[in-house]
Amino acid sequence: MRLVLLFLVLLAPSVAHAAASVGLFDAASGKLNAVGWAGFRDVPFMIESLGDLLLAVLLGAAIAFHPAAPRTIGKLHEAEMPKIFIMYAFIGAVIGVTVREFGMVIGVVVFGIGGLIRFRTDTDSVRDTGRLIVVTLTGLIAGLGLPHFAVITAAFTFALLYVFDSRPLCRVKIGQIPVDRLAEGADIYRTVLQGQGCRIIGEHKSIEKDRLDFVFRLPRRMTRDGIHAALCGVPEEARGTIEWEVE
Repeated sequence: MRLVLLFLVLLAPSVAHAAASVGLFDAASGKLNAVGWAGFRDVPFMIESLGDLLLAVLLGAAIAFHPAAPRTIGKLHEAEMPKIFIMYAFIGAVIGVTVREFGMVIGVVVFGIGGLIRFRTDTDSVRDTGRLIVVTLTGLIAGLGLPHFAVITAAFTFALLYVFDSRPLCRVKIGQIPVDRLAEGADIYRTVLQGQGCRIIGEHKSIEKDRLDFVFRLPRRMTRDGIHAALCGVPEEARGTIEWEVE
């Protein structure tokens, strides 16, 4: 933490000197020329921006779901990583379009906002941090006088969140299962989850802890309570204690 802060302090004069040398802050009266609501009539820019954002998401998805990088998923954050990669590719594209429209001065602004978010904001997960960055960028873009691009960014984010979060990720821990019935119990619980329409992403058997772990996605029209009731209906000889962890 201290090393990072020291690095930022040492870097600040260099950034300021570079900004002054290339005329980053040479706008008249220190103001940027905002497009304003007239930007909604700039159809070519909106189409080009949508294309840039879509390309970034597709390239991010290609890397996130690379077939040569299989992973054994045992925790929720491991299953979340592809979505995080895609979201950060989208964030990079939003910053790129904004910098291209207003110049490198916006890059310096984003650098400062990123430091504020990193060191002064407490979020529970990388996913929440990604959302926070997108929301901040949307507000920044709107304040810079690009309401049309702010709307595009918000709409694109809304669509991504709908795709990512319409089937929430869950992890269920089933403990106190007799060791000699662990494999049988895994088959039973797996069948129950699949029968409820859950897509199992990861499965782990722990003989030392007499426990089964399943990471899966809930169906769109199914609730956690419904899945829990189904899991509690397995035969008593293979039944264990159930503990939930939801994204």
